[in-house]
Amino acid sequence: MLPIAVLPVAGLLLRIGAPDLLNIPVVTVAGQAIFNNLGLLFAIGIAIGLARENHGAAGLAAVVAYLVTFYGAQVFISVPPAQLAGLGEPLRSLVPGAITGHDMLQLNVPVGILSGLIGGAFYNRFHRISLPSYLAFFGGRRFVPIVCGCAALPLAAAFGLGWHWVREGMDGLSGGVAAAGVWGQFVYGVLNRLLIVTGLHNLLNSVMWFIVGNYHGYTGDINRFFHGDPTAGAFMTGFFPVIMFGLPGACLAMYHTALPERRTEVKGLLASIALTAFLTGVTEPVEFSFMFLAPGLYAVHALLTGFAFMITDALHMRLGFTFSSGLVDYLLNFNKDSHPLLLLPVGGCYFALYYGIFRVVIVKFDLKTPGREDPGTAGTVNPAMAGALGAAPAAAGAAASSAAETALAHILAYIAALGGAGNLESVDACLTRLRLIVRSQDAVDVPALKRLGARGVVRLSASALQVVVGQTAERIAGDMRQALKHMPQDAAPVSSRTTAPAAPQEPPRPRLEAATLEKPLLQKLLAALGGADNVRSVEPASSRLRIGVVSATRIDGAAIRSLGLRGVAVAAPDCVHVIVGPAAQSASASLRELLPS
Repeated sequence: MLPIAVLPVAGLLLRIGAPDLLNIPVVTVAGQAIFNNLGLLFAIGIAIGLARENHGAAGLAAVVAYLVTFYGAQVFISVPPAQLAGLGEPLRSLVPGAITGHDMLQLNVPVGILSGLIGGAFYNRFHRISLPSYLAFFGGRRFVPIVCGCAALPLAAAFGLGWHWVREGMDGLSGGVAAAGVWGQFVYGVLNRLLIVTGLHNLLNSVMWFIVGNYHGYTGDINRFFHGDPTAGAFMTGFFPVIMFGLPGACLAMYHTALPERRTEVKGLLASIALTAFLTGVTEPVEFSFMFLAPGLYAVHALLTGFAFMITDALHMRLGFTFSSGLVDYLLNFNKDSHPLLLLPVGGCYFALYYGIFRVVIVKFDLKTPGREDPGTAGTVNPAMAGALGAAPAAAGAAASSAAETALAHILAYIAALGGAGNLESVDACLTRLRLIVRSQDAVDVPALKRLGARGVVRLSASALQVVVGQTAERIAGDMRQALKHMPQDAAPVSSRTTAPAAPQEPPRPRLEAATLEKPLLQKLLAALGGADNVRSVEPASSRLRIGVVSATRIDGAAIRSLGLRGVAVAAPDCVHVIVGPAAQSASASLRELLPS
């Protein structure tokens, strides 16, 4: 998704600097530069997305592969002598490069995609390679760009020697799509919505938006649209009535069919996801609210999307976007669109159609859409899962004293709901989803995830899991990876379907609620923190102690919890939070007295 995320700034610059707006050529050229290098953006984005920990070294390796392929292929492309006839120096030396560069322009996105795949795969394979001592400098991550550059040489030869066949293949694909006419657009619209379940709609979009069609060397529906192709936009226009009008109508239907006593509760949620779709074109939060509750209703939604493409094509509408079909893109590109005002009546009909269909189906089949769930379906993270994570659920449930602590508690709660640190093998994200590899799907607490704000969960296999959380997915995934670095990974995942350990356990010790803590208990706490030599500072923070340590690995979390304290959370390699309750202020002063001066 990284290349697509860059397109809004490209479109913004291109439109703001256009003659029909501010008429600032330098701004237009700046936006044009991004569109001209889409292949390079794809190489970087795909490589980083595939690489473990999304490491930037994979992006650098992909750039090397892209440059070697793109410019190496031009060496194999011959320029007919007739095109150089009559040219003197320096034109005779400059023209061949311009011609071969233009020939390769049509192939820059396929080259970028392949380079990104090479960069990501080779990083995962070689980023820890060891070389002999006399070559040790080139080992590890430094080896990846080298091997990617070497691997790109045969790719450059393949594109250079076979560029005619590659271009003819792309032209054939474009011709086939054009020959399919409105039915091709219908199929695209239906498949786009159906594939969103697994996220494979992005693959289909990449073909239509960046490869199909050719206008003066510019390929793909988006690129051709912004370079003035009057036929471009066919694979974008049909989304506008559905996303800007249809899905908000569905949200209104879900609000009106919610239980009267819960309408106030769900009004904010439904209004938020409807506004997100209307303004930005991000639809997954809406679609996942009914996708699994009513697959038949979602199928109708997919069919209506296909029909929207047919209707807009019949009306000769051509609307474009850089990111998605929301109000922002609609207004930004209004002057470039064809018949943009027709969106209002078409969109109004789609709003009414979605509202009517959703309201009737929800009531008739008693679908458990937001606000209609059975009482008691929500719950809490079970004790077994709490034990697997250790202090995380306690930290999540404690009153936070700052925004940072609230965010940490939220992330720890996510990890707990996913079965604990021991259940997570890989954490990644796309635009709106967490993409996870888990050891046990049974350890995942779906109701707990939904209480934390997740819109839906997709289990792709026995280990692959996707959690739809909205546009904060990348931030949540990054925070989770950071928190997991400081948590034990060897604990076995605990099933969310169990509510108590199978083996009998000693009853948990009551939490301490006193306003002060006795000195013997504080001495035991200091020992559990790794001793006085491991503690550098102690500060109170509302109901917890914020303790600076030399090394968090020396902390005995089980010993701290056995003292009756509420929990412990490792916030960083040199910082730990101990939740003690109302005694935090006095405990901080008393604990500092135990430290050597």
